[in-house]
Amino acid sequence: MQSAPPDLFDEAYYQRFYYDKKTSVVDPMHVERLGAFVCAYLQYLRVPVARVLDLGCGIGLWKEIVARHFPQASFHGVEFSEYLCGRFGWERGSVVDYQAREPFDFVVCQGVLPYLNPADLKRALNNLGRLSRGALYVEAVTREDYERDVIDEDLTDARIFRHRAQVYRQGLLRHFHEIGGGVWLSREAEVPLFSLEHAPE
Repeated sequence: MQSAPPDLFDEAYYQRFYYDKKTSVVDPMHVERLGAFVCAYLQYLRVPVARVLDLGCGIGLWKEIVARHFPQASFHGVEFSEYLCGRFGWERGSVVDYQAREPFDFVVCQGVLPYLNPADLKRALNNLGRLSRGALYVEAVTREDYERDVIDEDLTDARIFRHRAQVYRQGLLRHFHEIGGGVWLSREAEVPLFSLEHAPE
């Protein structure tokens, strides 16, 4: 199977999953809590954050959160959707092969990776390792989430791939330490961690 094509992410897609309250998978209050947690965690760990990349930034929910917690940081949004790039002015690109002149201090990748087939997912996970020299936040629905019945299938897009959690972890652990809550710290970051602050490897 192929990864999701660009024309999937049109105006109708965002109307259904973001703007229509009956079918939206986005809860702004949830994103606020999530963003506050992630940013506070990075501040606690003293991860320097001057440059932020949001890969698959959607309608830009993380932009204001980052501005509040890291007011001196620059925010760069990258989107696969031509519709959103035209509407919000994001840079067009894909997590699979997006390149930057230098890595970022904090990379966000929320709800993007499950749309990739196994080969593209492997490339994307490696690319995230190249793009972050500090922290990474990843949110991705896994097959185990379906098996444990924690997914609302009426709201969740049925066109995503159900990759195992271990597939994500194996790809990310080459470049990052898993430090909980979907947050990962680059192995290149000069941030000391106690043993119990990261998952065993």
